[in-house]
Amino acid sequence: MQPKKLLQDLFQAYYDARENKRKSASVLEFELEYEKNLFALFEEIKNREYKIGPSTCFVVKKPVRREIFAADFRDRVIHHLIFNYINPIFEKHFIKDSYSCRIGKGTSFGIRRVGHFIRSCSENHQKDCWILKLDIKGYFMAIDRNILFEKIERKLKTLQTANFDINLMLYLLRAIVFHDPTKNCRVRGKRDDWIGLPKSKSLFFAEKDRGFPIGNLTSQLFGNIYLDGFDHFVKEKLEIKHYGRYVDDMVFVHQNKTCLKSIIPKIRNYLQNELRLTLHPKKIHFQHFSKGVKFLGTYILPERVYIEKRTKRNFCDKVEYWNDVLKNNEPAFWGGGLQGKISGFDEFLSGNHATL
Repeated sequence: MQPKKLLQDLFQAYYDARENKRKSASVLEFELEYEKNLFALFEEIKNREYKIGPSTCFVVKKPVRREIFAADFRDRVIHHLIFNYINPIFEKHFIKDSYSCRIGKGTSFGIRRVGHFIRSCSENHQKDCWILKLDIKGYFMAIDRNILFEKIERKLKTLQTANFDINLMLYLLRAIVFHDPTKNCRVRGKRDDWIGLPKSKSLFFAEKDRGFPIGNLTSQLFGNIYLDGFDHFVKEKLEIKHYGRYVDDMVFVHQNKTCLKSIIPKIRNYLQNELRLTLHPKKIHFQHFSKGVKFLGTYILPERVYIEKRTKRNFCDKVEYWNDVLKNNEPAFWGGGLQGKISGFDEFLSGNHATL
């Protein structure tokens, strides 16, 4: 790769990383001398001297309790650089019904597709069909980094041509994939925040060379790559036509009840033997299509979709919170300025909050 091309791509990654996040303290600090910082980052990459900075670790409680490791903005630029290079390569091989972190997909698309599966399989609700929903136990914390890196390396080395230096990209990927964010991290919050969080959902308790932080762009991409082979196994070997997945939430729809039940041990064996993953024993749901299915914050029933109770409760709590804020403090854009200290509001404006 020509140095000029790498530098241009690094600037583009910077613009992508700062989008909608320009009020964040780490972004503002980087932007003060962004050209100088990007040239310094360019030299580090070119000379194979790139070092990952400390992450900020905290726990969010909604929509569910999760442990987040927020990378320093400088490292997020590298995440976008990697994503911009390798995502188009793997995107071509992903199945249509993998919905997470993909352009034109997402939660709304996934909900519509599962509704379509039910209508199609039941012939517009006139015939019986069955729904199977599965989940992987502690998915992000259980991903084997060695298996993942081998998948990516094998794919990149088969490329005849590429618009980037493959060896340089493998260098950056190795640094990101095998980085342990629990080392030298900055913990934000209280120790009590981790109470109630299962060990299977925390990187602090992950096995060696296992797990990725929730919240990083690369983690979302790695999650899709890791299960891509499994997706093709379901579609091509098990021949399940109506199948969709969002991260590790999987939905299968089939007219044959016995056939659908029979794939559970096959899926369990594949995940364990090929990917070292465990099917969650308490999250295996099997029922007639007329009973519907919970998926992506909704309950999908024939002819209608309801918002899940937890989603509505979280929404109402947020509306109530902001009503209280506006009742007790007059916003600046109304002409009066903020009166006094608003708990949580300054942090919200600065961008130091997590949205899952």
